[in-house]
Order: sequence, then C-alpha cells, then structure tokens
Amino acid sequence: MTSDNKRQSIRERRLKKQRQRRFSVILVVTAVALVLVGLGFLPTAIKALTPVGEIVVPEPTQRSSVDFNTMGNPDAPVVIVEYSDYQCPYCKRHADETEPLITENHVETGEVYYIRRSFGNYISDNLQRGRTESIDSAEAAYCAGDQEKFWEYKDILYANWLGEDAGSYTEKRLMAMAEALNLDMDQFRSCFTDHKYRELAQQDRFDGTKEGINSTPGFLINGKYILGAQPYAVFAQEIQAALAASGN
Repeated sequence: MTSDNKRQSIRERRLKKQRQRRFSVILVVTAVALVLVGLGFLPTAIKALTPVGEIVVPEPTQRSSVDFNTMGNPDAPVVIVEYSDYQCPYCKRHADETEPLITENHVETGEVYYIRRSFGNYISDNLQRGRTESIDSAEAAYCAGDQEKFWEYKDILYANWLGEDAGSYTEKRLMAMAEALNLDMDQFRSCFTDHKYRELAQQDRFDGTKEGINSTPGFLINGKYILGAQPYAVFAQEIQAALAASGN
C-alpha cells in the first residue's frame, strides 16, 4: 500500500469514529429528552436554561395607603376586589389602561378601597406537568408584599409579560424582577422557594370561584360582578352607582 493510500485509510477510519461518536451523543441526548418528556420535566429543564433577557422597570405609580395587596382607605364606601392572572393579556390591559385611572380618580380620593387577588394557576392550570407560571408569579407578588412592594412587583410583572406560558415568569426572571426592585433577595428567595404563599394563591381562586368568578379578569364592586377588561367609563359608572347606593 502506498503512503497516499495509507493516509487516506487513516482519514477514513478517523471520520468513521467521529460519526460514531456523534451518533452516540445524539442517542444519549434523545434518550434523556424522552425520559424528561415522560416524567413531565422537559419544559422545566428548558426554562431553567432559558436566559433571563432584559428586565423592564416601569415608571412608579403613585399609590397611597398601601397595605400588602390592598390600596386606599379600608373604610371607603366602595370596595373593588379584582381577581386576575398575571399571564392573562386582558388582565394586563386592565392593569395598563384602566387601573391607573381608578387609582387616581377614586382610590386616591377616598371613594374606593381596592383589593387585588390572584386566580390560582388559572392560565397554566397544570402544576403536575410543570406549568406553574400563573401561580409562581402570584406567589412572587405576595412575597414582594412582605417588603411593601406588592404593587410595584405587580407592575413589573406586567411590564415583562411575553405571552401565556411563554417563559415570562420563570424563576430566574422572577428573581431578576425582585432584584430590579431592590428587594432583600435572601428574604424574597426564601419566601418564594418555600412557597409561603402557595396556599393563599390557591385560596384566591377558590374564593373567586365561590363568588361566581369564572374567567380573568373578574371584579366585584360592592359585591356586583363585573367581567373582563372593561373600559374605564364602565368602572366609573359602576363606582358612581355604588356610591349613590351607599348614600355618598
């Protein structure tokens, strides 16, 4: 065999070994992926590897008399209870367009006491399969409330919404949002990872369902059910009606 033939034979053997190694790696990766899919862990594994990306910090909103997930005077003649999911696009619309007007024109004037509750794992709706962004974001907001930043965290959640179950509220992003708000990260992380508010978030949905809430956002204005991201004019009319009924 000539030297050229020997070199050609060596190259072919090397290429064959490289192909075999690549094939072995593909088999291993495929097998692991199939196991993860079977156990329901693949979405979680993918999310863990997903980069955080840029976190948008919205302009602060003026809110007075804030206490955890409430704002306004507890003795106000009108009480609004909101049930929302942080993944819900219509909830985001209400938070972006309507809630600021209610806050400015009715909460700050002492007419309305506003309570914001979650709706459990409504959008994700499958804790067993690792779809937990709805309840994770709700728990995170309550954890921020321990540091008097519930409403600011609510704002930053919606400012960084990417879509339903689209990775908006992975643990990494929830932590990054808390950090962007200068929260005590040890306290926040402990609250979140210990699921301090998991039961409260689940109770929110139970209570809302008992009140007749069956989709998000849903509102009770002095007990009257208002469904959906209605324009501000609808809320203003209902608030005025509730004020009149209460003699104010």
